[in-house]
Amino acid sequence: MGATAVAAMLLAGWSTHTPAATSSAPDRATAAACTNSAKLAGWSNRRLAMLTIAVPVSETSVSDATSEVSAGAGGVILFGSTAPSDLGSRLTALKTHVPGHLGLLVMTDEEGGGIQRMANLVGSLPWPAYMGTHWTPAQIQQNVTKVAAKMSAAQVNMDLAPVVDVDGRNVAPSKTNPDGWRSFSGSTSVVSEDGVAYMNGLRAGQVIPVVKHFPGLGGSSYNSDFGPARTLPWSTLQKVAVPPFTAAIKAGAPAIMVSNNIVPGLGTNPASLSPTDINTVLRGQLGFKGLVLTDSLSAKAISAAGYSVPAAAVQALRSGADMVLFDLGSNVGSQTSAIATAITNAVAGGHLSRSRLIDAAGHVLAVRHVNLCS
Repeated sequence: MGATAVAAMLLAGWSTHTPAATSSAPDRATAAACTNSAKLAGWSNRRLAMLTIAVPVSETSVSDATSEVSAGAGGVILFGSTAPSDLGSRLTALKTHVPGHLGLLVMTDEEGGGIQRMANLVGSLPWPAYMGTHWTPAQIQQNVTKVAAKMSAAQVNMDLAPVVDVDGRNVAPSKTNPDGWRSFSGSTSVVSEDGVAYMNGLRAGQVIPVVKHFPGLGGSSYNSDFGPARTLPWSTLQKVAVPPFTAAIKAGAPAIMVSNNIVPGLGTNPASLSPTDINTVLRGQLGFKGLVLTDSLSAKAISAAGYSVPAAAVQALRSGADMVLFDLGSNVGSQTSAIATAITNAVAGGHLSRSRLIDAAGHVLAVRHVNLCS
């Protein structure tokens, strides 16, 4: 610094010392102390509850979810089979209603074959069983990336896929078999490899993959959408069904969906409502730290277990799930409100810890890389 500049600073009443070390130290300490959890602790229970809900909406009228998004819903799930050509601009408009502009999880089921919601916009994929038989993992990743890039361009940022259930039955999915062609293979190693390839394809296209249906639906007694269902025994699942999830977790899976099947050997509740399945096994034994979503709590397996959708949402959160899903119906607004009320009442009544609700909300923000401190 030249003498003239120093003189000018002194005339202006400035010090030539650099007090940065003292004045900015508290600022740095405050910044270090700021975490999403600390910020979320200042939110109301109702706002936290809303962040754990994914609201179903028809892809042809996404503005139907405006009031729920305005109230802080953490995500929307698109239903339908043909997406409007201007879906991207409609979703962009919907996202402007998110409180604090914290982003929104926009999810859909884009698996391939008969389960594609927006193939008209993003291109079609074959059934996973076809991919597993005819495509290399590299081809799966390459083809999925193309679809994902178009999903992302249409403002859809989460795919409820890949299915990593091990089920080699050569049949269409049905009431009695939830998988069939939705599964890559009956071989555990093939499913592990192809599941990771599919997951990486989505990530390369800027779409968040959701690996499902933990801990594996292959060989299930029934389809839980239509009634009570059991997986194969836990002793079998550990060898046959869990390795694809382990492989996905090792490869950095950001989100996992838990099934509504009862797992013999792990308890009598559907897995999505079981702390043993989610906390002990998925979080504890497998070390998964990402977002845990339920399968649809509208499933008949859930009501057969004695739970309404709002009561199931509370039990799922208590068990370690972070986000709850339910089906599109005529009463989405009232159902969303009932779920949020059940969650807030559970916290107020001591049936769900506020810290668990904050933890769940934190996982929802983390999967979108939202930093409340920035």
